Amino acid sequence: MAEGLNVAVVGATGAVGNMMIKVLEERSFPVSSIKLLASKRSAGKKLSFRGKAVDVQELTEDSFDGMDLALFSAGASVSRKFAPIAASRGCVVVDNSSAFRMDPNVPLVVPEVNPKALKNHKNIIANPNCSTIQMVVALKPLHDRVGIKRIVVTTFQAVSGTGQKAIVELEEQVKAWFQGKPIEKKVYPHQILFNCLPHIGSFLDNGFTEEEMKMLNETRKIFDDPSIEVCATTVRVPVFYGHSESVNVELKGPLSVEEVRELLESAEGVRMVDNPSAAQYPLPIDAAGSDLTFVGRIRKDPSVENGIVMWIVADNIRKGAATNAVQIAEILLRENLLKK
Repeated sequence: MAEGLNVAVVGATGAVGNMMIKVLEERSFPVSSIKLLASKRSAGKKLSFRGKAVDVQELTEDSFDGMDLALFSAGASVSRKFAPIAASRGCVVVDNSSAFRMDPNVPLVVPEVNPKALKNHKNIIANPNCSTIQMVVALKPLHDRVGIKRIVVTTFQAVSGTGQKAIVELEEQVKAWFQGKPIEKKVYPHQILFNCLPHIGSFLDNGFTEEEMKMLNETRKIFDDPSIEVCATTVRVPVFYGHSESVNVELKGPLSVEEVRELLESAEGVRMVDNPSAAQYPLPIDAAGSDLTFVGRIRKDPSVENGIVMWIVADNIRKGAATNAVQIAEILLRENLLKK
């Protein structure tokens, strides 16, 4: 391998971990050595990186000795235990879990939106929630131009956001339905095939779910604007890859639909697909495999002053997780914020 960094991927055998390995490869990230880490039961498995088989190792407290960068996607409990250990040994952690997102000492970063937040990191950086990432990428140009007062968002989130077991569950339910067999459910409380579940994360005392409150709290932190109001309803749908969102944003000043389109057409990381008369609008089946955030169905909200409605779609495993993490690492390296 070319001269570069010693990189660890924690949770390497999961859906996001696998994609992190793939994205490091695709984007030619400078890796001199790679360490693939997972639970004890996954140790010994082999994964491929740049055409070579790499053994998966058990995650331990000594796993980060000599590592420069660690990409974590193994859940909040694992991150809470091992990310501080890695950070204390000089390894910079980009964490995809919810463990540190709201920690005031940890930057919560979307590269197209708030890269400057990386400057004061203390070796742990948080990747936002997948549904938050694509929304703020699309809303960043509007917020910069006139400011955002309020967001009402309904998400339609793919099963891959739950993890590999949920992908398998939907596949098995499809097969069972075609074969006329009973449909079993293990991951979700209800059948996901041909269904929509308005239930992502645990329900809180205020009636919202954890996922819905993440969209409020993370949006405020990323935009560094606690005045923004967000009301979210998050829904799991029988789609494998790609989250979709209906976003109604009330701006602090007027913007015409044409001005919104113009801002988004030149926005970093955004692809406009907005020709409804020709049945052209963002679809999860088209966004799957892409690192872009797709935006369309842009229109004025006639029920509120300075209201704009749009439809936002992105690949939740790529831009919503793995690619965002690698993009953060690229900035750290480029800006000399990642010690070698």
